[in-house]
Amino acid sequence: MAATRRWSLLPAVAALGTLFVVPPVQPVTKTEAFITAETTGILLIEGGECFSDPTYSQGAGERIVVYTPCAGGADNQSYGFTHAPDGPYDRAALSAFAWRSCGERYAELWGRERADLPYYPIMPTAETWADGDRDVMCAVHRRTGRLTGSVLP
Repeated sequence: MAATRRWSLLPAVAALGTLFVVPPVQPVTKTEAFITAETTGILLIEGGECFSDPTYSQGAGERIVVYTPCAGGADNQSYGFTHAPDGPYDRAALSAFAWRSCGERYAELWGRERADLPYYPIMPTAETWADGDRDVMCAVHRRTGRLTGSVLP
């Protein structure tokens, strides 16, 4: 009888065990389109500050990013800004400039590209460009999880 009871508990124990199985983390690739100057909250982020990935806010009715203290862990960290030259808005040319200039700043800070710490630019849009925005924010993240503190050297 005791053996039967043990076997009858096996499905419950197996189901409980599945609650603690952690699915593998899928690597994330962030491009210049992941966050733009029009993403609510991004214009409040300063150089060196950490921030969340965009999430939908019921209160705002749109996707927003939020400042997050680096020490508590964050999705991204700004490591600098570059200023694009004036001229007509050309997304392809701006993208090439943003990747190149953020890559140069990255190399100044870390010396070489690190597979565990990819970078991406956050660019003006046609609308913010028309309002005079020429700043490109450079940010880093981890492909497989959150930053555990500031990653600036």
